Amino acid sequence: MYTVSYLCLLLSSCLSLTAAVPTSPNTLPPPNNNVVNQTSCNGKQYTYQQLAGYGFIPSNARDSFGDNLGGWGSAIAIDQKSWRKMKNGTYTGTLYAVPDRGWNTQGTLNYQNRIHTFSISFTPDTKATVSSPSPPNLSLIYQSTLLLTDPKGNPTTGLEADPAGGLSFNKFPLLPAATFVGNGFGEPGPGGKSVSIDAEGLVLARDGSYWISDEYGPYIYRFSRSGKLLTAIQPPRAFLPTRNGSISFSADSPPIYDPDRTLIPTDPESGRSNNQGLEGLTASPDGKTLYALTQSSLIQDGGPDNPFRRQARLLQYSIQNPHKPILKKEYVVTLPLYTDPTSKNTPRKVAAQSEIHYLTPTQFLILSRDSGFGRGQDESESQYRHIDIFDISSATNIASPDFNNAPDGSIASSEGELDAGITAATYCSFLDFNVNSQLAKFGLRNGGSQDAGLLNEKWESIAVVPVDGKKRRDGEYFVFSVSDNDFITQDGFLNGGKYRYSDESGFDLDNQALVFKVKLPNGVDPS
Repeated sequence: MYTVSYLCLLLSSCLSLTAAVPTSPNTLPPPNNNVVNQTSCNGKQYTYQQLAGYGFIPSNARDSFGDNLGGWGSAIAIDQKSWRKMKNGTYTGTLYAVPDRGWNTQGTLNYQNRIHTFSISFTPDTKATVSSPSPPNLSLIYQSTLLLTDPKGNPTTGLEADPAGGLSFNKFPLLPAATFVGNGFGEPGPGGKSVSIDAEGLVLARDGSYWISDEYGPYIYRFSRSGKLLTAIQPPRAFLPTRNGSISFSADSPPIYDPDRTLIPTDPESGRSNNQGLEGLTASPDGKTLYALTQSSLIQDGGPDNPFRRQARLLQYSIQNPHKPILKKEYVVTLPLYTDPTSKNTPRKVAAQSEIHYLTPTQFLILSRDSGFGRGQDESESQYRHIDIFDISSATNIASPDFNNAPDGSIASSEGELDAGITAATYCSFLDFNVNSQLAKFGLRNGGSQDAGLLNEKWESIAVVPVDGKKRRDGEYFVFSVSDNDFITQDGFLNGGKYRYSDESGFDLDNQALVFKVKLPNGVDPS
């Protein structure tokens, strides 16, 4: 636990952020006081009612091992059993979060993957207005950290995976691995080889284990309560990155101690694009079905360039036996496009997805966004930052050898046009983060000056809990989303607090968190 003086930075009563609100062409006034936006998706009505909460954790906050908490907004999950509405109107609960691969803006490091736990205290402020904004009303208080290990109990790493080979364990597929020199931080040490994970998705299993999706493989892993690797799902061969005719797990992210290391070719010839793996992960409420979505298209389906990398692939696994997951179905989700006003050559770009969340067996929330806009970036005004909906009820099941078994198994042309006979999921625009009339109620904004009131660039997580606490009778829910700060701080610590760093950007990016209030249709169970 942090000291009382440090907790004051986290608690809503201790800090107020206010800021001027710029006008924006992508900001529209709400049609009435209770509705910001309504969307109908395949006959189901979704309502974005209001931005209900905001909180943050400072960029230099550290975990129990002495390391910065870092980019824990990469994936979050709230324990539904812990969620409570107190008599005074405050909500409490437990939130789990996964940082990705550690500080990597200047090169990857030997950061051991981990899961953080936070306690939630959230008190909605129904009286907040643009003229009288609310201070932060969401407190996220750090509790503990679980370090992750391979099947033999050795630490995993966020280091760039080797361009060839990996590590082998009994009853596991070949796992991405990094061979490192020294201590893996550019300092003296014995060197070694560790399983490489770039964690991006998190699901809490009913037995207390954790499912985590990854970008290097791209794989899905299951870890025990104690953090030991139990299961690894290798996706179909078409998903695996290939260079020079062989599997190559590298993502062209050289280590900090060898920044000039070259990879030939830079991009894979097929499979997932660099840093575009299984970004989204969710499960059915009964814990029997797992869903994972690529961040954008596979190389052979139109990737890696804009605007052709739209055709993301959704994998559906039966995990009734978590030791032997079975691929049951596969679908295509065509991602939205946005206009980048700063790009003359390629103004139309793909809003790659950063998370998905189960609603029904056919409908899911999806967080799609632009990149390069927001706090810490050259451009401050985001053009597309949404939690949308997709529906697979009429989509084609493409789980077949033709599309999956060969390295170049494709579903689309090099320009991202789907093959004849394949129907993608229905995509429905829904909740826009960038509505300044809502953000201003918490002293926040999209666009404008580079200060603490500006939204961060990378919003990468979704968690959903009922407004009434437990009963779920009225269809109202809170949707939590947290930003990934890429471990950017001027007061950085890693390797058990022994490695000091200061990001060359000069920024201190707090982990911002937003809470949206929505009304979902009957039959939805977003556990």
